[in-house]
Amino acid sequence: MEADTPEPVLELAGIRKSFGDIPVLRDVRLRLYPGEIHALMGQNGAGKSTLIKVLTGVLASSGGEMRLSGRAIRPGSPLEAQQLGISTVYQEVNLCPNLSVAENIFAGRYPRKGLAQGGRIDWAMVHQRARELLSRIGLDIDVTRLLSSYPVAVQQLVAIARALGVSAKVLILDEPTSSLDDEEVGKLFEVLRRLRAEGLAIVFVSHFLNQVYAVSDRITVLRNGQWVGEWRASELGPQALITAMLGRELAAQAARPEAPPVFDDAPGALLQAEGLAQAGQLQPLDLRVRAGEIVGIAGLLGAGRTELARLLFGMELSDRGVLRIDGQAVRFSDPVDAIAHGIAMCPEERKSDGIVADLSVRENIALALQARMGLKRFLSHAEQVAMAERFVAALGIKTASIETPIGLLSGGNQQKAVIARWLATEPRLLILDEPTRGIDVAAKQEIMEQILRLAQAGMAVVFISSEMSEVVRVAHRIVVLRDRRKVGELPGGSTEDAVYDMIAAA
Repeated sequence: MEADTPEPVLELAGIRKSFGDIPVLRDVRLRLYPGEIHALMGQNGAGKSTLIKVLTGVLASSGGEMRLSGRAIRPGSPLEAQQLGISTVYQEVNLCPNLSVAENIFAGRYPRKGLAQGGRIDWAMVHQRARELLSRIGLDIDVTRLLSSYPVAVQQLVAIARALGVSAKVLILDEPTSSLDDEEVGKLFEVLRRLRAEGLAIVFVSHFLNQVYAVSDRITVLRNGQWVGEWRASELGPQALITAMLGRELAAQAARPEAPPVFDDAPGALLQAEGLAQAGQLQPLDLRVRAGEIVGIAGLLGAGRTELARLLFGMELSDRGVLRIDGQAVRFSDPVDAIAHGIAMCPEERKSDGIVADLSVRENIALALQARMGLKRFLSHAEQVAMAERFVAALGIKTASIETPIGLLSGGNQQKAVIARWLATEPRLLILDEPTRGIDVAAKQEIMEQILRLAQAGMAVVFISSEMSEVVRVAHRIVVLRDRRKVGELPGGSTEDAVYDMIAAA
């Protein structure tokens, strides 16, 4: 430890956690110092959320030691962790919008008066202390107003004020900026710097690299449930950080495993976006996709990949820019409009947004085509059967019957059925958001081959995957995103490391 570094206010050593026989944390360490902002980094599934749950008493560790101000602790619940001085503010503001700001700050621990402070709530004291806590973070608002009357950024600060109200020594912020725009992020960082100056130890979890470097003093990296290392932020550049998260050195000249099929660079775009944006979700972005072309969308988690897909499919409405189909400006008010223009999308969350688990394979495949046809013309049962049987055979969907509830199929076969649903609409452009997530290697291979066949038949494809090897394998062109903005494009045949280099250099 450096000579000028104080003792950690909180230290974790050898932390382990298993679910049954499956280890999810193995010998994890974390040192939090007073007056520092400490970024906890790692890819999705690295163990960050599990470690926070152990630290805050949501989960009990399977081994290891936690020491707070030199004293061994083992919080058995979030309440016990708060009483020890460990508070957490989660990505989704976990407050009650139907209560006032002051009520949210003191819910469950209202100051009282009379009968040895066991009597009625002292509302004057509630309001006074709420104003004092908000003043501490530089926020001057009416604490008697409903929380719901304030924007998300203010609600986030109210959540921080509530966390500070329990004499916190450690404040954990889990993706606090995910719903904030740049100006709101700047204000939040001013608050964090103020709290840091007061001596608070702050854990900052974020997938936005520029934000990590803007506010963090120290960085700890986890990978596959294991501790990789701890560095001062000033001594670990973005490229080195990504290397630590990936677990391998970036090799600029690494050979690409497979080359994509050659794409005929014909003029004209089927879809073209010009300055497409949504406040707080995606910075203005240009994009073109041509018939028969696979455009890969690459970036780390939180880069804006899914936000882009949702804008293109009308699931979210853009507030800037123009979207063109065959050169003609269009504006989708919902996915039905997108479908009518020949666009289809397989969403990221297959179980919640993709399948209807209790419906049969046949019914799931028929859903999108029925939506496109509208309420005036219904697909007959015979039409549904013929269509479902055709796609089950064409995509190799393994099911005992087309009448089997889709929820009983494996993940890979569910995904094939979702793809079949959209192919049934005969789309010109297919958006695939994480089409191979959570499925086995063989099913991944089949889906990747199917994507290549669709493009060869003339379909335009937007392909999004967190597995960079998949993106570089199939894409004719790669659009690289970081921190919800486009940072560049790479040609087909580029290596994974070239993509990571562009992300790190942005």
